[in-house]
Amino acid sequence: MTEDADVLIIGGGLAGLTAAIHLAKHHVHVILIEKQAYPHHKVCGEYISNEVLPYLQFLGITVDDLNPSRIHRFLLSTVSGKTIETDLPLGGFGVSRYAFDHFLYKKALALGVTVHQQQVVDIQFANDVFTATTDDGEKYTAPMAIGAYGKRSALDKQLQRKFIQKESPWLGVKMHYQATFPNDLVSLHNFDGGYCGLSQVEDGIVNACYLVSYSSFKKYKNVKLFQANVLYKNPHLRNFLSGATALFDKPLVISQLSFSKKEPVENHILMCGDTAGLIHPLCGNGMAMAIHSAKLASDLLIRYFQREITSRLTVEKQYILSWNNEFKRRLAIGRLLQSVLYYPALTNTLLKSLQLTPRALPLLIEQTHGKPLIIDLDG
Repeated sequence: MTEDADVLIIGGGLAGLTAAIHLAKHHVHVILIEKQAYPHHKVCGEYISNEVLPYLQFLGITVDDLNPSRIHRFLLSTVSGKTIETDLPLGGFGVSRYAFDHFLYKKALALGVTVHQQQVVDIQFANDVFTATTDDGEKYTAPMAIGAYGKRSALDKQLQRKFIQKESPWLGVKMHYQATFPNDLVSLHNFDGGYCGLSQVEDGIVNACYLVSYSSFKKYKNVKLFQANVLYKNPHLRNFLSGATALFDKPLVISQLSFSKKEPVENHILMCGDTAGLIHPLCGNGMAMAIHSAKLASDLLIRYFQREITSRLTVEKQYILSWNNEFKRRLAIGRLLQSVLYYPALTNTLLKSLQLTPRALPLLIEQTHGKPLIIDLDG
């Protein structure tokens, strides 16, 4: 069989585009298949830890071109209005997925990445070759594949992934607003059944993204009623939302968000970003972790094509090991934090404890973030 590319990348979000750019810089022929046209919005917290800046610079990605907000403070509030604030150990920046994904897409095209706007409905592995079939019947082949298609997909069913068999009780909701909000702050506000993050992205726009349990949401007919009856009970959210001007016609909503364990490799596909494991918003770091996972996969694939690694099995084993070393503990901490912030009474207890030991909050944040990525310029 004639192979169309060296690597197929299914999904063109942060992880998929970053991997495509990295591989293309090392002369690996990449076909990337993304179902949506660029630019487009996604449900996302839109905050990125500075830990990935050295890697982005290595890839030739200049974040300043996007006019991001520069964030170095974190604030947590409870339903009762009590707050605690701290400096972020590394800091970060805010940029919308609409702007950042489109920026990376153009970078990938400039480096020779082939991008197809199609939806992959089937992927098979046989005789050491992947064959991806799209919704319009096209087929693409390659000896290696990366799955970066997001939080959940029909492909997960086709691959018989365990997490997709279970119902998940979580909804994600996102809106952009024009509002007065500090450009150096990311804040997290608790409400009954969930929590909402606020932070500036580019050009002074404020992103509001919240996670809520379906059991809490279903009592109300729509997002507007839910916000008025639940989010407004937190005075910080009420003050923000009552004075903000919505920039979308309607909120973006995604359902069936699953925080169950996923495998980093399925059917020999290297899974990246949310496809490998959905990162709790409480970690505040999903975008950086998606970018980091793309680096892990790309580094190994480059070594494979340069014949430093001689077997597919070694690539897979090393990727699983690297992924778990970098992210398994962070995800576990995120799950623990979520189990606390789901309940306002426990959130109040947590906040009181943190106020008594001011150093505890930055230490907790450090546990959900990584260290600045070390770049091997010869790699």
